Amino acid sequence: MPSDYAKSLGARLRAIRTQQGLSLHGVEEKSRGRWKAVVVGSYERGDRAVTVQKLAELADFYGVPVSELLPGGASPSPLGPTPKIVIDLERLAQLPKEKAGPLARYAATIQSQRGDYNGKVLSIRQEDLRSLAVIYDKSPAELTEELIEWGVLDAEARRAVEAF
Repeated sequence: MPSDYAKSLGARLRAIRTQQGLSLHGVEEKSRGRWKAVVVGSYERGDRAVTVQKLAELADFYGVPVSELLPGGASPSPLGPTPKIVIDLERLAQLPKEKAGPLARYAATIQSQRGDYNGKVLSIRQEDLRSLAVIYDKSPAELTEELIEWGVLDAEARRAVEAF
């Protein structure tokens, strides 16, 4: 029977993996067999003890500090879902190109990469908002306020910026 700590550690491992959009088999493929799906799954369930060395190697593989994997409030950032940042593509199309051109090109690139052409809305990540802020030479908070003023973002997007 796994300990509560092992279960909590496993839950954090699973949260990091799923945030990165990886299945257990995806981890095995991305690691070129270094991390077997069955082993990572047993760590996540708390069925198998993970050594400090293996935990450090997994953190390195996921590109996160070891502290992100440790349960008990050791993590400096939340692993829960962050508020969504949703661009209103219909409103974006109505804005002048000199104002919204960079955002429109960025959104079109994401749509192309995802094969997502519903044309109404587009969800972006916090990292995308950071990149756009650099393009617009503003802080993420300033850009968010401007995009809300333009009607491209809902006021709910402020919560996503607060989660940075």
